[in-house]
Amino acid sequence: MLFLEYPKCTTCQKARKWLEQQSIQYTDRHIKEQNPSVEELKEWHKRSGLPLKKFFNTSGLLYKELGLKDKLPTMSEEEQYALLATDGMLVKRPLLVSEDWVLTGFREKEWTEKIRSF
Repeated sequence: MLFLEYPKCTTCQKARKWLEQQSIQYTDRHIKEQNPSVEELKEWHKRSGLPLKKFFNTSGLLYKELGLKDKLPTMSEEEQYALLATDGMLVKRPLLVSEDWVLTGFREKEWTEKIRSF
């Protein structure tokens, strides 16, 4: 599994601690230092079954500075993927990526259910 995080993010820290408590093996990736590529985002979006908007860090400063709340609805999916790939801080974190599914954000109940079915 791939765990994408921003190490200073408290939610990411909680998720990492949870993964370790569950003895789950994962590869760690700093989302700011290694932005997800457009190709990765497309694949993860498909695996997640979520609306693309769920991949945006809507509470982040950069999201707000760019006025994306108003701009996203008029952007194509291709434009949204391209934008997400420009800066890891735009991406909802943490992300947990397996071969079959993707989780965005850390909600312990959701992660527990997904891991149990894995």
